Amino acid sequence: MSKRLIIAIDGPSGAGKGTIARTLAGTLGYRHVDTGAMYRAIAWKTIEDGVPLDDESAVAELARRADVRIGGGIVSIDGCDVTRAIRTPEMDAAAASVARLPRVREVLVALQRRMGRNGGVVMEGRDIGTVVFPGADVKIFLDASPEERARRRASDPAHSGNRVGQAAVARAIEARDRLDTTRTVSPLVIAADAVLIDTTGIPIDRVVDKVMTLVRERIEAYRSL
Repeated sequence: MSKRLIIAIDGPSGAGKGTIARTLAGTLGYRHVDTGAMYRAIAWKTIEDGVPLDDESAVAELARRADVRIGGGIVSIDGCDVTRAIRTPEMDAAAASVARLPRVREVLVALQRRMGRNGGVVMEGRDIGTVVFPGADVKIFLDASPEERARRRASDPAHSGNRVGQAAVARAIEARDRLDTTRTVSPLVIAADAVLIDTTGIPIDRVVDKVMTLVRERIEAYRSL
């Protein structure tokens, strides 16, 4: 039986992480874990419970107590389905604020490691290949031009971007990039051993083919050991 890999897919908003990760996981029969959805769920619960987003101790304690579940396209927290509720520009901003809190990241990174420790997982986020699984079998960093990323996000009903227009989405993405790349803990950076793929203007199936080639090469490498 082939080794079940840990595949890390990182990148900024709108680079195609979700689509590529879901497709790849489906092709391989692996579990897909969207770590960004976990931060969004915590942000949603924080707001729902009236906890200040900048109260690190309180948010971290909420994260420790919370039952966050991801699977089958459903995201829930403490039994509440928040799949659609967390995909709004407001939740994007709230998630970015929560993600800057070191103690919250500590809680969620530990959970993410438990979810993927046995392999057979495609995990997407912003620090998977650098922090969560620095020893991942395959590391991909997806990127695209700012214009392409804004266009994709604005046309994606899952993010409610079509309600605010591409210009507003572009500004939101720029702000999120600034937060992600400048935070002191687990900033968005390309892992030294990650493969960078620019998805600008490239059809999804071609990007998936590129990633699948890397995965097959890794599997064959393990077989030859």
